[in-house]
Amino acid sequence: MDGIDIFHSPEDLSRLGGAANLVDEEQLEKFEYDDPHSVLLQVPGLYVRQEDAFGLRPNIGLRGANSDRSKKVTLMEDGVLFAPAPYAAPAAYYFPMMTRMTGVEVFKGPGAVIYGPNTIGGAVNLKTRDIPTDAEGRIDVAAGSYLTGKVHAYYGASNDWGGFLIEGVHLQSDGFKELDGGGDTGFNKQELMLKLGVNSDLDADTFHRVELKLGIARELSHETYLGLSDADFEASPNRRYAASARDEMDWLRTQATLTHKFELGSDFEITSVAYRHDFGRLWSRLNGFQDGPSLSEILADPTSGQRAVFYDVLTGQQDTSADAETLLIVNNERTFFSQGVQSVASWRLEGEPGQDGAPAWLNTLEVGVRLHNDQIERDHATDSFTMTGGELVSDGAPSQPVVRNNASALALAAYAFDTFTIGALSLAPGLRVEVIQTDFEDQLAGTSQDNSQQVLIPGFGAFYAFTPTFGALAGVHRGFSPVAPGQPDGVEPETSVNYEAGARYLDIESGSQAELIGFFNDYNNLSGQCSFSAGCDPDQLDNQFNAGEVNGYGAEALLAHRFPLTSGLAVPARLAYTYTRSEFKTSFVSENPQFGEVEEGDELPYVPEHQASLSLGLDGGPWGLTLGATFVDEMREVAGQGEPEEGAVTDRYLMLDAAARYAPLDWLELYARADNLTNTRPIVSRRPFGARPARPFLAQGGLKLSF
Repeated sequence: MDGIDIFHSPEDLSRLGGAANLVDEEQLEKFEYDDPHSVLLQVPGLYVRQEDAFGLRPNIGLRGANSDRSKKVTLMEDGVLFAPAPYAAPAAYYFPMMTRMTGVEVFKGPGAVIYGPNTIGGAVNLKTRDIPTDAEGRIDVAAGSYLTGKVHAYYGASNDWGGFLIEGVHLQSDGFKELDGGGDTGFNKQELMLKLGVNSDLDADTFHRVELKLGIARELSHETYLGLSDADFEASPNRRYAASARDEMDWLRTQATLTHKFELGSDFEITSVAYRHDFGRLWSRLNGFQDGPSLSEILADPTSGQRAVFYDVLTGQQDTSADAETLLIVNNERTFFSQGVQSVASWRLEGEPGQDGAPAWLNTLEVGVRLHNDQIERDHATDSFTMTGGELVSDGAPSQPVVRNNASALALAAYAFDTFTIGALSLAPGLRVEVIQTDFEDQLAGTSQDNSQQVLIPGFGAFYAFTPTFGALAGVHRGFSPVAPGQPDGVEPETSVNYEAGARYLDIESGSQAELIGFFNDYNNLSGQCSFSAGCDPDQLDNQFNAGEVNGYGAEALLAHRFPLTSGLAVPARLAYTYTRSEFKTSFVSENPQFGEVEEGDELPYVPEHQASLSLGLDGGPWGLTLGATFVDEMREVAGQGEPEEGAVTDRYLMLDAAARYAPLDWLELYARADNLTNTRPIVSRRPFGARPARPFLAQGGLKLSF
């Protein structure tokens, strides 16, 4: 059955005139990672800023683009934008469970112009499970440290005229952090997906298929933005202060997509999608004191003067004794919707066959259009509490409204991308246009504002195949990230010109792969948008700042090979490496705490100079062993140059993971995995407030039953 699939094959990616990487289902199942960060760190050119150690709200950056809440990356599931409000509020407070994905593809070069609105860094597309051709199902159950557990099941079937798939996941953990005075620091998540498909005659020249995808997802997590002082982190990295005892995130998301695919022979097809996503969240968490230093300032120097008093209240060692020491819990309630229709047409032409039977030339033209509308409504209020006997106690004061606004965006986007191949040479020009209308209304201030922006985003890639398996590539494209709603006229979109060049080797039969690509991103204007996750002051929430000209450059390398041994054994190996440097070309002062007082020559925050991921295995057919190693260099937490100041840089770390599997029967597989074998405990971030740890040693075992 010919289903609906926008995912690219390794063969497709091998001849792209630009950088693109694929993490397939086999690679995803090696370690059974639930954390998106652990999966994505296997991709060269991609960085993350860890936060909760479980990847509940990923921070993803590509080639130096700001990683805060993945706002500069186009995020998609099955080719459809999945951020709660990709234009009006792109912060990715929702991310699909990696457990139910069967593939991940990452675009960083000129091919990224297809996937807007953010082309500044690139695009990440997650692939869900297809409706199976034959009746099949699986139950996957796992349990491990900190009462971490997973139940994942799916079943589907098809016949000549259609099929269905139902899939569900439950993931939970009691968490590894230990709250002063006791309390829950874990989470639980659920996702349920249903696919229904019907199609026309499989043997007809004209083919139609309609597929409906419905989904619902929920999370309840006792997570916090509050970290630790460096001294407390060194003494006990798993500690959580008493003031964060009431912190809790609760969200619910629904999705519906209706997809129609039309094929005329093998050379022309149109895929159209209508989609609607709704997302509602309430995050109640500590936001600071009524009057006094910020939480970041207290934890940076918790023993001096007035800060020592606030620190003792924060940790529950001292009761609140003055109004200034009243703790403020903010209830951030936000509701989102994201909806639209998009259509992509692909037309393939080829010349007459030559003496070798191959066509003299081949041209594939892809044209797409999308009409998109999204909105966010913010309703934030604070409640005040006192610290009494090591516990938070309401002071009885009424809730105080802090933010009450809504922002919306209506965007029309269109693109054309043509790939022309003659002989060994492939040329791929592309052009994207975005027309965006935004509206912003502040109910508390009684003000409103609307803005419009239009942009052309060109790109061009080239690939030359010296042999069927080896070739060189080069590309250039314009990077773009739109201005958020409600910004003053002086705020400009983030724009850049991105260059890349390199070489790629791919042998499909053996699975051997090698690539080396250099990149240079010339930012005309870098921008930053304040969020609580970046540690911004509440008064600056969602304000966007110009950050001037920046150069980001580096190189990406990928090596993969399967070494055959005797007796049917093999050693699969995969290495990904990224080298990155950056430099501000102008000096300025920013209210965004990640920038601060910037001088010409300063480096970008949260971009490691060196990063590497290694996977080395031993495959014996029904059994296999895999060792994984991830190295992440230290990262500045604020722009700067030279030797970073103490407390303004993360720790470099090497994380070792291991996994094993054994399938004694065709329908049964046993597996085990261990994360962070050496229990290394680096400071991976101090955003928003204080030092935050990586996940400690975690062991997990499970079984899969297939039927």
